[in-house]
Amino acid sequence: MNRQTAKGIHVGTGEGVAVEFNTVLERIKPVSSGIGGQYLAPGFIDLQVNGFAGVDYNSPVAPHDEIARSILALFATGVTRFYPTVITGSAEDMTGALKNLAAARGKVAYGEAMEGFHVEGPFISADDGPRGAHPRHCVRAPSIDEYRRFQDAADGRVRLMTVSPHWPGITTLIETMVAEDVVVSIGHTGASGEQIDEAVRAGATMSTHLGNGAHAEMRRHPNYLWDQMANDHLTASFITDGIHIGQNFFRVALRAKGLERCVLVTDAVMPAGCAPGDYMLGEIPVTLHPGDRVTLRGGDRLAGAALKMHDGIANAIRLGGITLRDAVTMATTNAARVGRIAGRLRGLETGDRADLVAFDFSSERLTVRQVWMGGQPVYTA
Repeated sequence: MNRQTAKGIHVGTGEGVAVEFNTVLERIKPVSSGIGGQYLAPGFIDLQVNGFAGVDYNSPVAPHDEIARSILALFATGVTRFYPTVITGSAEDMTGALKNLAAARGKVAYGEAMEGFHVEGPFISADDGPRGAHPRHCVRAPSIDEYRRFQDAADGRVRLMTVSPHWPGITTLIETMVAEDVVVSIGHTGASGEQIDEAVRAGATMSTHLGNGAHAEMRRHPNYLWDQMANDHLTASFITDGIHIGQNFFRVALRAKGLERCVLVTDAVMPAGCAPGDYMLGEIPVTLHPGDRVTLRGGDRLAGAALKMHDGIANAIRLGGITLRDAVTMATTNAARVGRIAGRLRGLETGDRADLVAFDFSSERLTVRQVWMGGQPVYTA
C-alpha cells in the first residue's frame, strides 16, 4: 500500500495538519493551507451495534453479503471499528448468530472492522424495565459453560459482555471472563449497591447505556443509577439520540463520571438507516417511527436505537454542553480504552492504526466526508 496524506484541522488541537499514513499513522506535520474547514479525527468506534441498514446481527442466518453491505453503511457514519452485539435469545440463536458473525468476519471485505463481539445478556434481570426489550423467557442464570459456548461459537472473539450482578454466583463468572481479557459491563439490572460493588471488585469496568434498561420509577436513593455513577472504576456508555436519555440526565452523568469515563454508543438495531415501518428483531416485532424512535410494536417501550454515530457525536455536543474534541474523544480513544482495542489508544498520533475520518462540523451538524480503515479508503461522500 502506498503512503497517503490527509489534510485537515486536528480535532484535538485545532491546528492544521497533514497526516501521512500507510497501515498506521506515520507522520503528522503542521500545515497552514489546503485544509479548508475540514476536520481530521481517529475513526469512530462503536461498542454496541445490534444491526444496521436492514441487517440483523442477531440472526443466525444473516447473509454474509448483507453483513458486508451494512459495514459499508457504517463507514458512511465515520465508524471504522465496532462490536456487533448479540442480545438475549435462545442458546441456539445466540451461538448461531455469533458463529455466523465470526464466519463473516473472516470472509467479507472489511470484515476486520468487526473488532470483536459484544454479548448483551442473557444473564440480566428478568424484571420489566431493567430487562428492556430483551425477551423475558430467554433470560437465564449465569453459566460459565454457556459463556464458553459463546466464545467457541465466536472463535474466541467475545470481547465484551453485559451482565446483571444481582445473580448468585455472578462474581465467579466475572472473574473468569476478566481473566480471559473480556470486558465485563453492568447493565439491564436492578442490582443493589453491594452487588454492584462486588461486581466491580471481581473486575467489572463498564456500565452499559447508563440511564436505560431501568425501572420507569425507582426510589430516590440509593438506587443502581447513582451507585454506578458514583463508582470511579466504571466507565459508562450513553445513547445520545435525544430519545433514550434527557439532556439533564446526560449532563449530570457527565459531571459524575468525568469525561474520561464516558463513551458514546449507538445501540443501533436492524432498522437503523432504513425507512420508518414495521420490522422484526429476531422474534421481536418492532416499529421504526419518524424521528428514528424504535419501539416494541404496538407500544412505547424502546427497542434499541436508530442512531448513527456521527449524529450521536453532534447530539452529545448539544445535549451535554461539551466541545467537539470531547465528544469525539468519547467516540474514539475512550471507547478504545474501555473496549481494549489495540492500536487505537493514542488517537491521532503516530503509531496508531490508520483509521481516520474527515468531516465538516457546522450548525450542530457533523457531515462525514471521507473515511479510511487501516489505511484503506472505505468511504468518500
